[in-house]
Order: sequence, then C-alpha cells, then structure tokens
Amino acid sequence: MTQSGTAAYRSALTEQNALLRDLARGVEPEIEIPTCPGWTVAKLLTHVGRGHRWAAAMTGSRATEPLDLRQVPDGKPPGDPQGLDEWLRTAAEGVLEAVDRTGEDAPIWTFTGPRPAAWWIRRRLHEETAHRADLALALDRDVDLEPWLAADGLSEWLDLLTADRPGNPGPLLDEGKSLHLHATDEGLGQAGEWTVRPAGGVIAWEPGHAKGSVAVRGPAEALYLMMLGRVPADDPRLQVLGEEDVLTDWLARTSF
Repeated sequence: MTQSGTAAYRSALTEQNALLRDLARGVEPEIEIPTCPGWTVAKLLTHVGRGHRWAAAMTGSRATEPLDLRQVPDGKPPGDPQGLDEWLRTAAEGVLEAVDRTGEDAPIWTFTGPRPAAWWIRRRLHEETAHRADLALALDRDVDLEPWLAADGLSEWLDLLTADRPGNPGPLLDEGKSLHLHATDEGLGQAGEWTVRPAGGVIAWEPGHAKGSVAVRGPAEALYLMMLGRVPADDPRLQVLGEEDVLTDWLARTSF
C-alpha cells in the first residue's frame, strides 16, 4: 500500500529515528561508514541529530536564509551513550514541534527555495532513512525499509535534483537520454515507477510507466539505495535493461 502526506511522514520520522537509535546502541563510535567515506558512527549520528536541530531552528524562526550550522542550539551531542540516545530522540521530535508551532504552511527557507514548513518533515525523514541505511550497511545488517517509504525517498531525492544546483556543474542526463525505474513490490502502483529526463542542467521526472534509454527493475529499497549510491547498479536484486552507460553516467553525476 502506498502512503504519503504529512501524517505519514511524521509517524515515519519518529519510527526511523527510533530504529537508528536502536541500531546505534552499543556500537563503537569510531567504526567507519564505508558509504560515507571519512565518516565514523559518531560523525554520522552527529550529522543526523544536528541536521534535525538545524531544520527545527530555521522552522521555528521562520527563516528566510540558511542558519550557520555552528549556531545550531544544542548542536553538539553528549559524550555518554544514554545522553546521545536522548539527544537524537529530542532532535527528531524538535522538527515536529517546530512545524506545529510555526504552522505547516508557513514559508521557510530551504535549499530548493521557500517551502511550507511541513516540507522539512519529509526532508529530515529521508535524511534519517538514508543514514540509517549507511549504519546498517556498515554493520552488515539488513536495511529493511518498507516499500512505500523507499519509494517516497526515491521520489524526494528526484525532487531535490529538479532544483538548480550551486555552480551548476553540468547536465545530470545527456539530451535525448532518459532513465526509467520500476519497483517490483506489490501495491505501489504509479508511485513505484519513475521516468527521468534532462531539463537543462537539472532534471524533470514523472511517475508512471514509460520507455527509457535505460531501465532498472527491482525492489523499491534496492532502487532507492542505488540512486543514493549506497549499493551498486550490479546489486543482485536489480535488473538493468538498455543503455547501461546512461545509468553509469547518471550515478557518477549524482554522487554528491
């Protein structure tokens, strides 16, 4: 079954935060995160918690420009495991509380232009899903994302890529080329298919079935993780059909 909307995103953010905290308990903070080169478990958890507080602070102040991360209130996690766990929990809760205080429709600065405050709930949810996946993969654990959540994360990632990027380093897809993704999970419907085409230096995408220069089929979780560069395109769960070089170029150009 597909899900969407602020209520679903609120619930999922709380759940994903709890799962990340469960996964992190008892883990050595200096373990490296292979999918985020140069990161350790400690840096990953700090990034997630501080990012939540950053979004909450901007939402609460109705920011019209970005807040310096160094100015995020309570942006440094405690040094003890119990304090870190509570810091992560209250960080996610703070996003929801800030949206409630400000109002879901209040315009807030985002790196894609002014958006309703509730936009930040979905953004922080998928920051959490991506980095929980990083930690799970580092610990050789299953990522275990519900299909609807992985599919929504993929859509949200594509939404971010429709916005112009600083310096605009070049097109993500060459003119005349397209990418089609097809999730094989039952019940996703059009929410489980994506067609991506070039639009200047960025992209445009639409849900539903279409023919692409290259197509990738597989579970929504595997598609999501591939698009984020967390698993390779030759992951055994995935099937690549058509012009493989188009997919190779896409993945190289979106490895931000």
